Amino acid sequence: MSKKLSTQSYKGVRDFYPEDMAVQQYLFDIWARTAESFGFQRYDASVLEPAELYRAKGAENEEMVTEQTYTFTDRGDREVTLRPEMTPTVARMIAGRAKELAWPVRWYSIPNLFRYERAQRGRLREHWQLNCDIFGTEDIATDVEIIALAYQIFMNFGASDEMFTIHVNDRQLMHQLYTSLGLTDEQIAALTRLNDRRDKMAVDAYRLELDGITGDETISEEVVMLLDKSDDQTDVVVGLAELGITNVVFDKSLARGFDYYTGTIFEFKDTAPENKRSLLGGGRYDNLTTLFGGDPVPGVGFGFGDVSLRDFLETHDLLPQPITSPTVIVAPMGTEHNLSAQQIAQVLRTSGVSVAVDSSSRKVGKKLSVAADTLSTYAVVVGEDEIARNEYTLKNLVDHSTTTGTLEDLVAFLVGHD
Repeated sequence: MSKKLSTQSYKGVRDFYPEDMAVQQYLFDIWARTAESFGFQRYDASVLEPAELYRAKGAENEEMVTEQTYTFTDRGDREVTLRPEMTPTVARMIAGRAKELAWPVRWYSIPNLFRYERAQRGRLREHWQLNCDIFGTEDIATDVEIIALAYQIFMNFGASDEMFTIHVNDRQLMHQLYTSLGLTDEQIAALTRLNDRRDKMAVDAYRLELDGITGDETISEEVVMLLDKSDDQTDVVVGLAELGITNVVFDKSLARGFDYYTGTIFEFKDTAPENKRSLLGGGRYDNLTTLFGGDPVPGVGFGFGDVSLRDFLETHDLLPQPITSPTVIVAPMGTEHNLSAQQIAQVLRTSGVSVAVDSSSRKVGKKLSVAADTLSTYAVVVGEDEIARNEYTLKNLVDHSTTTGTLEDLVAFLVGHD
């Protein structure tokens, strides 16, 4: 006897049953609608990329390349990677059309991404992510714009300012400040990676690693004082305030783990104690397209994962219950009327509403009960008398009102109540 296959999905990924897919589509719809309201255009690419794209200098950190990618050799003896993020891909696409594009370019995508990492709250091995990027301008107003777009996404999901904070820093500024303390480029790189983990570390553990990097307790103390000084501002923070976005923190300990960031960096963080984590992050990367030859193209962007978004919405009770059932159920009184019911459903669909036929052998009363339980709004019972008279009753399953008439009358009613 052969071994039974498991009904469980691969570890770290999700199945999307209809009710889950309805939520997922809700997230995607608001993402897309918000991005397009800022003038962004949608693009996409294959989930497969040459593995060398992620090994290139500045494309990713070493841990992700060596330990977290799904990489394999294809039948043509080429090394291929399932994309773990979208930024190198969009940089490749921009570089490929750099001489044809009209700057600035505003692009967004909702790609499927893969990372082999430990599955935990907010992190899975497969997820979808909104990516928004602006290429072709170094103006600080662009940094403000991309953060304002991310902020508006939260507003469009029904969030309020006290639910999250926006942490902003500047890689270039921090490099200058660290250099003024006498730190080398190698020490600054190590310190940046350390600071990316600072808010997850105990104070003593952080200080121990910091001393190991600086080699001087006095310099370490100056670094801590620099990071904790809270009265500084940047043009980005000021610009956001001018747009009315005030839940912003200039956070000099913010580092972001990616090596390709060159200027502004930012993260949105949940303020709820039970979900105190980063929700989205991004920044400016002005040199990434040089990996493909040609002149550098300045860029700024962010990524926002569907897993962390859903956790945020559930934490703050902002997730609606999307109705996945059809608006109208056509209920034949017997299976002999199923084909007639399909014809009636086809006519009703011209009103623009969704219509399904319950072609089961259940009694009509049970069909109406199931339709009401699954949140359909209307039902139409089809029997010999209705077909003979060409007169049908549309029953409202919410308030129990009825509308009777020809199919054309019912279509007109549905159009008027859309």
